[in-house]
Amino acid sequence: MPLPPFEVRGRMLGVPDKLVRAVTSSNQASRREDLGAPGSVVSTRYWHPLDDGRIQCDLCPRECKLREGQRGLCYIRARIDDEIVLTSYGRSSGFCVDPIEKKPLNHFFPGSAVLSFGTAGCNLACRFCQNWDISKAREWDVLADQATPDKVAEVAQQLECRSIAVPYNDPVIFHEYAIDVAESARRLNIETVAVTAGYVNPAPRREFYRHMSAANIDLKAFTEEFYHRVCAGSLRPVLDTLEYVRHETDVWLEITTLLIPGHNDSTAEIDEMTRWVVKNIGPDVPHHFTAFHPDFKMNDLEPTPSQTLTRARSIALDNGERYVYTGNVHDLEGQSTYCHSCGSVLIGRDWYRLGRWGLDDAGHCASCGTACAGCFEAAPDSRGSRRRPVRIRDWA
Repeated sequence: MPLPPFEVRGRMLGVPDKLVRAVTSSNQASRREDLGAPGSVVSTRYWHPLDDGRIQCDLCPRECKLREGQRGLCYIRARIDDEIVLTSYGRSSGFCVDPIEKKPLNHFFPGSAVLSFGTAGCNLACRFCQNWDISKAREWDVLADQATPDKVAEVAQQLECRSIAVPYNDPVIFHEYAIDVAESARRLNIETVAVTAGYVNPAPRREFYRHMSAANIDLKAFTEEFYHRVCAGSLRPVLDTLEYVRHETDVWLEITTLLIPGHNDSTAEIDEMTRWVVKNIGPDVPHHFTAFHPDFKMNDLEPTPSQTLTRARSIALDNGERYVYTGNVHDLEGQSTYCHSCGSVLIGRDWYRLGRWGLDDAGHCASCGTACAGCFEAAPDSRGSRRRPVRIRDWA
């Protein structure tokens, strides 16, 4: 069923009025301590007052316009005491040590370990969300672990993690906490990775990516209709973010497209998308096509067939993308990295476990000397291939 009419700048983009009221009117609060644990509510910068008495949050294209005590659609940004505050600073839905390939990032220190964490909420409303228990959380008990930015960085160092990532919900909505974590990590020579939908306004985007070392940005589809109907958002801001990160920052970039049967997996759409990628952000940006599984509000669909991912990978390679991967399926060929010049296997992968290593210490093909795009060190050990849940409070 199509969404009812909406005002692009007057209300939450793509969200029916009844949802706006459900999100905001049931979350009234007049005091900061009512919103979260002590220290978790902090002031923010990206907002401005409107003539009608509301305050507009300027963090993302949704531009929520709030009265006192109301929350934005993301849930963790709210208007309290005539300003927009972040209500989840220093709180997490959990920590885990992952292989970096799980983010997925295949060209950013392959085989290394990454400390992953998230908070609650999201600024999109994807009907297929596969982390919906976190991104759609409306209960503070999901934020079970607390840690200062310095503590997160220190634990990452003790666990020998090469980087810290925020993959479970979008880090742009807890902009201030994510940046402080990145600053603490940098002081310990630890990188920070953003796993994000790229749905953010230009000014906060510039500040945010100054602190990131790498990003995997979802390109969920290549039509405005999909973004509006399935995600309650818009495609154009995501394309702007991809171009910005690729051309105006030093952030290592990879992109992911979750292919949903009957919604964004047509040959024509994949062809148009991958042509745009090559033309606008270049052939060296790795592209991950991953399999959908029924979840959240799309339980009536079948999982993505592996042949759909193989077809998408073939289309992307034919259109000039050099590094194209399949995900959420067992596919040795589609998950390995190949030299775009001679075709040699540069990094063999079996799920997240690395096999053949065909790169020299400078990140060039050992067979022909062609450089492989990415951030590489010497051949890695196996620390990054094991997933380990972590409780921050257990670390002194």
